[in-house]
Amino acid sequence: MVNLNDIVSPDALATGLAANGKKALFQKIAALAACAYDLEADEVGDALFERERLGSTGFGGGVAIPHAKIPGLDKMCGVVVLLDPAVPFDAVDEAPVDIVFALLSPVDSGAEHLKTLARVSRYLRDDNNVARLRGAKSTEALHALLAGGGARDAA
Repeated sequence: MVNLNDIVSPDALATGLAANGKKALFQKIAALAACAYDLEADEVGDALFERERLGSTGFGGGVAIPHAKIPGLDKMCGVVVLLDPAVPFDAVDEAPVDIVFALLSPVDSGAEHLKTLARVSRYLRDDNNVARLRGAKSTEALHALLAGGGARDAA
């Protein structure tokens, strides 16, 4: 089972991020992914936006898990951002989103993509995990929380 900390580089985290809508948010996530994982920012942003056009990845409670398969990517990668202020996201409960866990997967990662997406979803459906993430005021704190949550979940 993949540890959440194993798929999220410390360079792919941001707290207090401001974005003026989904498109701007995806561009900022793509820029983080480009730096952390040596990807093309435009390609990542476009892939996330195209997936979002199929239906919102905001699943309620202020949380979204945008995801996309990225050509040339050789392993699962994540970008986690805490937004301030929250961004309207067309979520199922219509609440704006302030926690985003973007999952980037290799094109041929069928089952692994779905398993990792389910794992991220389980982690973010836990109210205690969400509350702790919202309390993180630095990327170091965010990284430590993901490491702790991932280790406990894997046990």
